Amino acid sequence: MTDLGKRVGVMYDRDWAPEGLPDFARAMEGLGVDDLWVVEDLEWAGSIASAATALAATRELRVGIGIAPAPLRNPALLAMELAALARMFPGRLTAGVGHGVREWMVKAGVAPRSPLALLEETVTAVRGLLRGEQVSIDGREVQLDGVRLVHPPTVVPPVVAGVVRPRSLELAGRVADGAIIAEGHGPADLAAARGHMEKGGRTGAEHSLTVFAFLCVEVDPARLEATVGPALAGHGEWLGRPVEQVFAATGPADAAAARVRELWAAGADTVVLRAVGPEPLRQVEAAVGALRAGGTG
Repeated sequence: MTDLGKRVGVMYDRDWAPEGLPDFARAMEGLGVDDLWVVEDLEWAGSIASAATALAATRELRVGIGIAPAPLRNPALLAMELAALARMFPGRLTAGVGHGVREWMVKAGVAPRSPLALLEETVTAVRGLLRGEQVSIDGREVQLDGVRLVHPPTVVPPVVAGVVRPRSLELAGRVADGAIIAEGHGPADLAAARGHMEKGGRTGAEHSLTVFAFLCVEVDPARLEATVGPALAGHGEWLGRPVEQVFAATGPADAAAARVRELWAAGADTVVLRAVGPEPLRQVEAAVGALRAGGTG
């Protein structure tokens, strides 16, 4: 949809009913959006089923998994699932893997002793399996003994790490194909994230940076605050920063588009919009229209 190699995606919010996903995916493809990202949070919908549904409902849309928690996903099984999707829909899948929210992993009885070790070992194993390699790992958290996929993908999907903190970003730069940065992070955060990723040793065009961003297209300031304010406040508490420092693409469509362009200019390869409030299709259509009119510059 955009030039200069920049992409725009849209998140299918976890609170939206799963049965609405096929129509939403088709609507996004009709708008010319590059990506649709599905979510995997404990007690909401599973990401593999959601990704398969979105891929089957569309013809060209790239579908991202954002993110599969490593503690919930045995790496051999995760690679099997991703390989099947990549074989059926070549070149249209990006797989995000992350630590998972600690409280949720405890609730599910899968909290690892070392989240960093688990994520690194999981990403390493999954990427090797997707490349068709025989993988053996005797790690702190992952043990595989000579596992090889019978049907590895012909087009290997990128495996990116959904991470926030410096050591995890460095891990993404070391073992993953890129990183996913959560909502609320602005241009200065992206510059710092790139720096941490570069410490991991892998840089360049093949090492992507995807950023999620809240979207609320609303011209009335009072309605805008009432709609998006609670989401930004809650996210600020999670990030440990005041609400005024929580980055979001909000306001009239051209203002929201300008905020997306700020993220592109700061190094984001893909910006994924998470619509907040009523009429998400209208909001996305308005923002995408403004982005298309203004390009990436």
